[in-house]
Amino acid sequence: MKIDSVDFFYLSLPEVRDIGDGSQDALLVRVVAGGQIGWGECEAAPLVTIASWNCPMSHSACKPVRASVLGQRLESVVDIRRINALVREQSFDLLQADHALSGIDIALWDLLGKKLGEPVWRLLGYKRAYPKTAYASQLFGDDPQKTLRAARRVARSGFLAAKFGWGPYGRGTAKQDADHVRAAREGLGQDTALLVDAGTVWGDNVAPAQARIKALESCRAVWLEEPFVSGALDAYHRLAGRCATVKLAGGEGCHNFHQARSMIDYAGLGYVQIDAGRIGGITTAKQVADYARVKGVRFVNHTFTTHLALSASLQPYAGLERDDLCEYPFEPSALAREFTTAKILPDANGQVRIPDKPGLGIEPDWPALKKYWVAVEIKVAGRTLFSSSRAPV
Repeated sequence: MKIDSVDFFYLSLPEVRDIGDGSQDALLVRVVAGGQIGWGECEAAPLVTIASWNCPMSHSACKPVRASVLGQRLESVVDIRRINALVREQSFDLLQADHALSGIDIALWDLLGKKLGEPVWRLLGYKRAYPKTAYASQLFGDDPQKTLRAARRVARSGFLAAKFGWGPYGRGTAKQDADHVRAAREGLGQDTALLVDAGTVWGDNVAPAQARIKALESCRAVWLEEPFVSGALDAYHRLAGRCATVKLAGGEGCHNFHQARSMIDYAGLGYVQIDAGRIGGITTAKQVADYARVKGVRFVNHTFTTHLALSASLQPYAGLERDDLCEYPFEPSALAREFTTAKILPDANGQVRIPDKPGLGIEPDWPALKKYWVAVEIKVAGRTLFSSSRAPV
C-alpha cells in the first residue's frame, strides 16, 4: 500500500494561558494508506508545524515534509524507518520538520499495527510489555501551601510517585524553592517518590542549581529534571558531579537521536526523558531507548498532554523491565481530557499498562474534539497550499 493522504487538525482551548501547560492546544495527524487510518500527535506549535508540511521548497535539503511522505510505500517497519530517514535528509534545513515528522511517524506505526493486527510495541520487537509506575506530573503551586494541597491530592489518588515542576520554582530564592520541595514531600508522605522539574530555568548556570541540591536530597527527591537547557552538556556534567543522591534527568528538548545520544554520553544523566511527539516519532525514540539501555541510563517518556501521546510515548520502551517509570499527566486541560475515546488509567498499584490492541490502541474522540477545532488556511501568492475548511468527522 501507499500513503494516500496526511491531514493535520489544529485543536485549541478558547484561551491559551502563559503557563507551563502544553495540553492547551494540540496538533493531531491523520495518515491514510490502503484503506487504513493511523493517528499521531505532534508536541509542537501547531501552525508552524503545519507550515513545514506545505512550505515551498527552498533548496534540495529544505523541502516540505510532504515531499518525503506522500505516495511512499508502507508495507513494513522497514518502510517507516526509510520514510523517517528520508524526511531528515530532504528537510535537513527545515528545523520544524522534526516536529511534523514526529506526528506522522507515530501515525505510520499506528496504521501499520492496525493493518497487521499487532500493537506497536510488538512491531518494535518486544515479546511483552511491562507495566510502568505512573508518576503524577503537575505544576508547582503559586506558593508552598498550594503545593502542599496539590501533593495531598496526589496522595489521595493512589499514585506511588509524583513530579512537581515549573511555576515559581527557580525564579525566587533557594529558600523559597526549598519550602516548595518540603511542602511537596509533606503532602506526599514519606513513601511516595518525589521528582522535581526546574524547566530549564537556569539556562547553563550551575551555581543556582547547585544551591537547590541540599534541599532536594534532604527531601529524598529521585531527580532534578532539566535544570539547564538541552545541550548544555558541560553544565549538566558539572552539576551531576556535585550531587550525592539526587540524579539528573533531561532530554525532552532533543529533537533527533544525535542530540539525545550526546545527553546520554556527556551530561551525566541518570534518566533520559524523550518525547515521541518531538524527537522524530516512535522510530527515533526507540533508537534512544536502545542506546540508553546499553549505556546504563534509564529511559523515561515525556508526556504532559493526551492519552494518544501517552500511548505513543510508552511504545519505545514498553519491553524494558528496568525502565519502570512513566510520566502521567495528572491535571491536563479539558482538551487533553476529552481527546480520546479510551484512557490509560493507573491500577490499584499505581501502574499503567500499555494497550494490547492493534496500533496504539487509542482513538481520537471526534464528537468531543469538534468544539476545539480551529480552521486553518495557508496561502502563498494567492495559491492555497493548505486548507482545513471543514471540521473533522
